[in-house]
Order: sequence, then C-alpha cells, then structure tokens
Amino acid sequence: MYAKNAWEKYDEKELKELFDFCEGYKEFISNGKTERECVKLAEAKAIEKGFKELKTFKTLKKGDKVYAINKGKNFAAFIIGKEKIENGLRVLGAHIDSPRLDVKQNPLYESTGFCLMDTHYYGGIKKYQWVTIPLAIYGVVCKKDGTKVDIRIGEDKDDPVVGITDLLIHLSADQMTKPASKVIEGEQLDVSMGSIPLKDAEKEGVKANILKILKDKYGIEEEDLLSSELEIVPAGIARDYGLDKSMVAGYGHDDRVCAYTSLMAVLDSPKVDYTSCAILVDKEEVGSIGATGAHSKWFENVVAEMINLQDEYSDLKVRHAFEATKMLSSDVSAGVDPLFLGVNESKNSAYLGNGICFNKFTGSRGKGGCNDANPEYFAEIRKAMDDNNINYQTAELGKVDQGGGGTIAYILGNYNMNVIDAGIAVLNMHAPMEIVSKADVYEAYKGYKAFLKLK
Repeated sequence: MYAKNAWEKYDEKELKELFDFCEGYKEFISNGKTERECVKLAEAKAIEKGFKELKTFKTLKKGDKVYAINKGKNFAAFIIGKEKIENGLRVLGAHIDSPRLDVKQNPLYESTGFCLMDTHYYGGIKKYQWVTIPLAIYGVVCKKDGTKVDIRIGEDKDDPVVGITDLLIHLSADQMTKPASKVIEGEQLDVSMGSIPLKDAEKEGVKANILKILKDKYGIEEEDLLSSELEIVPAGIARDYGLDKSMVAGYGHDDRVCAYTSLMAVLDSPKVDYTSCAILVDKEEVGSIGATGAHSKWFENVVAEMINLQDEYSDLKVRHAFEATKMLSSDVSAGVDPLFLGVNESKNSAYLGNGICFNKFTGSRGKGGCNDANPEYFAEIRKAMDDNNINYQTAELGKVDQGGGGTIAYILGNYNMNVIDAGIAVLNMHAPMEIVSKADVYEAYKGYKAFLKLK
C-alpha cells in the first residue's frame, strides 16, 4: 500500500479500532510530558500486560515478558522469543525527550515587582513560539537528605499556570524589524512566577513569597533547586484536530508518538520467534549523549544481562546478538505543510494520512551525519508492510540544501545491525503544539507489529 491515503481503506469496524487506539495515545501524551513521566506510564502499561522487571528473573525462557528501567529516563520492554537472544532481536527504538525549556540551577530572581524563573531552552526550538502561551512545570527536586520531591504544576483544573510575556504590538516597532531568530532571545525566555510580595520581607518580597509557597507546598528551600531537574512545557491536554477529528494536536509528538506506538506494538504482541524489544531513550534532541541517551552502554548491558540469564555468557554472544539484530529507528518525519510547500521535494516527502513513513537515509545536505539503510533490508521491510496491508511512504527531510536532521539510527547501526528510520509525519515539528494524523498513528502501530514478525 505504498503512498496511498490510508483513510480510504477503512471499514466501520477498523475506523472504530483506529479512533479507540488514538484515544489511548492522546491520554499518553497528555500525561507523559517529560521523560520521567513517560517511563512511569510505560512501566504501568507493561505491568498491566504481565511484564515483570528484569532483576526479578533468575533465568529467561521463551515467552517471558521482561522490562528494565535506567535512571527513571529509559525504558525497555522485551518478549523473549523462540530463538536464542544471541541470534538477534527485533528492536523498535524511539526517544521520549522533546524540545522544552529547562530551569537553570539558580533560577529565581525579582524584577519590577515580578518573581521570574530563568531557563535554558532544550533542543531546537523557534523561541518566539514559546511566549504568551500557558506553561506547566514538571520535574523533581532532590534534597540533600535523599528525599526526592515530584513537581507538577499547571495541569489540574485548580492549578495556576505560568508563562513568558511578550512585548505589546503598540511598542514593538524595533522588535518587529528583527529576524525571527532574534525576536525573542534565549535569555528572554524567563517564566513569570508571581507578583504578590511577602509582608514584612526585608528585600525581594515577591521572590520571598514564591519561595514560601514552594516551602509550604513541597518542603523545599531555594538551595534545593541546585539539585533539581525542572522542565517547562505547554500546559493542557492533547486534543482532536480538525472538524472531522482526523488529527491529534498536542505537545511532544516528536517523538512520543513513535514511543507509544512502538511500546504498544511490543506489549500487544503474542509469543514471537525472535526476542522483541521496544526501547525508549532520552537526550535525542541534544545528540543522544550521556547515561540516558542512545550512546549510553545501558541497552548493551541489558542485552548482556539477558544473555547471561538465558545461556552461558560470553562477550562474543553479545556481539553476535547485536550484529544479527534488525531495528526500526522509530522517529517522526517532517510532514508536508500545505502553507509551506516550497521547502519540500514533492516526490520524496511525507504526507499526513499516507501511513508509516520510512527514511532510507537522514542527515543534512550531503547526507552528513546520516544512517543510510541497505536496500536489501528495506526490501524486507517493504514486503512485511505489503503482506500485512500496511500503508507506507518514503521521505527525505526537505529539499537537499534546505536543512536536515537525524535520529538514533546511526548509533545502533554502529553495532553492524540493520537499521532504518520508520515513523510518523508531523506538522509544526518542535513547536509547543504539533499535529499528527490518526491514520498514521494507527498504521505505524500495525506496521511495527508486522516488523516484529520478521524472520
């Protein structure tokens, strides 16, 4: 079903399944606005499906359902296959971090009767898109006594929201002459926290009042923010988009739409021939670095531990397992926007509603930084999609000299495994409100399940 509109093929029964599946996805991204929240949701869904944490197993046998967590920011779910793990896995890999604003370590200050919170943006954003919208605060504050305090402000109906102000149009003559990249500077992305001064405060009464609120509600002091991880994200739930409810508008489709569909494909799969895995990683938006990014050794260590529980361990068996693995790097593609057709090459672009999208290569301009999948592997993928009546399309990320981007595919490709990018077309990518087609969400879920059956 290459490059055809998926909506045209559904009967009434399948339409109901599609819309029901997307209701689950809307709930996931409405509540999973940070990596930590996504991991909590993924663990709950895995447990509901009968998965158990890896550390509880003494041995592994076919049919076992296993999950593992790393530092609260990585999640992996496995169904052990008939074949030994040494013979390879079928891996769906997605990232659960999204562009946002991170709170600095010394964030609070007072200016002209306001208490403000200083931020540093995370990932590639258009900074002007983040002003004058309701924002929420998520994260953890870790105290010296080992206490970890969870923060979530701005989502409950009785919660206040926060936000970033912008200059009124009446006084914007100079601002409006600036290029879009300079209209709002990074250091202007400071969040308004409040404006009531604490009575009898000796100095900075508004800041003192905000600190009192934080202490009364969460038991934290200003110095505890030094060891915090607070993220500023758009407030509000994901919503149906379009009068026909054919799309979902929400924050964080990149790449939680692929994370959810990958996770559910594994959780909903029956017993498999090859060990199936959904791995959800962090830090893709800043280079996949660190202990929780795709460059981390954590996934390799988990596979090594599983081989150790299944068979007599050797480093060579771990290497064999990775080399024999087949993977889909599940990440989003840039959907064609009808208002900005000039940045795409129409024959090699992703269209909303045409199904799961494969990118043989990513990178920018001269394929710099790309993963370039082998055609033999892509042929296998095409057959699996056609055999299972999955709508699919192929794409590049815009015109050759227009820009580009990458995913985690090249990192796993370094293990000599076969990897290709496979995801969902998105409009408004990296904006506070992104848009996806429900048909593409459903086709991706079915496509990922079909992939897991590859021999």
